[in-house]
Amino acid sequence: MGDSNRALRILAWHVHGSWMNAFVHGRHEYLLPRTEEGGPWGRGRAGRPWPDRAREVPADRLTDTEVDVVLLQRPEELELTQRWLGREPGRDVPAVYVEHNTPRAHAATTRHPLAERADIPLVHVTHFNELMWDNGRCPTRVIPHGIPDPGARYTGELPRAACMINEPVRRWRVTGADLLPVFAEAAPVDVYGIGVGDLASRMPAARGRVHGVADLGQAELHHEVARRRVYLHTARWTSLGLSLLEAMQLGMPVVAVAATEAVTVPPEAGAVGTDVAALASATRHLMHEPEAAARAGKAAREFALAHHGLVDFLRGWDDLLAEVTR
Repeated sequence: MGDSNRALRILAWHVHGSWMNAFVHGRHEYLLPRTEEGGPWGRGRAGRPWPDRAREVPADRLTDTEVDVVLLQRPEELELTQRWLGREPGRDVPAVYVEHNTPRAHAATTRHPLAERADIPLVHVTHFNELMWDNGRCPTRVIPHGIPDPGARYTGELPRAACMINEPVRRWRVTGADLLPVFAEAAPVDVYGIGVGDLASRMPAARGRVHGVADLGQAELHHEVARRRVYLHTARWTSLGLSLLEAMQLGMPVVAVAATEAVTVPPEAGAVGTDVAALASATRHLMHEPEAAARAGKAAREFALAHHGLVDFLRGWDDLLAEVTR
């Protein structure tokens, strides 16, 4: 075993902002590559209000930078690490690969890009993902999502539903955006996220009942979402939306499509299932029973804190990083 108490210098790209927000709240030093053009390979912190331990490093200075371990999140980063750092991940420098996504297309038979690598552990963010990917001979570990607790801020004062979806029109059926008109028959739905302004034109029959809200900063977002009576999780194909966990930790009751890892959400937190009509009926019930909604929200918060808290998430990562850098 490695020294789990030793702080490490971790090279990692800013890929998944919400996940990285949790990761950089650990006790290590997080080196985020930055290039003049920015983009997917060199955005650095991208202005995020992260702890000072997460610092930008110019890509052209990485060869002179001491790195203990590389956190990989995209296949291209294998070659990028070798070119920018001058060392091959998994051989010249310890490395861990985080898979944020469910497999695409043929889910049960999709082979992971690291399936033939036995020298780099593959970390899945949900047990469902580990089950569905063909991981080959690559050693796997599941470290479930953990997020900073936004606090119990639920009021439910507005008899409206809320959901958080980025690019719902482009990612239509994947995000379950096509289901929103069904839920809108039970309650007006406010959709928060990137690219929600085009929803009205895509679903004219639900105009006035499905409202796309401009993308908000996290503090304002949490405040506004927590004022809504119910949180909707409509995604058909996702790892486990961090927005769902945020809503649950806010103390919101949730109505969720029982797809992928969302099946782990307990029914006492609201309603979970695959019968959309029944889910819409549950939404209507919670709209008219604010006390029942509050009780479900309390159960949702207790579950999310117990299973997706930041402390366990960071402890899991500390243990794994200690192993690979021993």
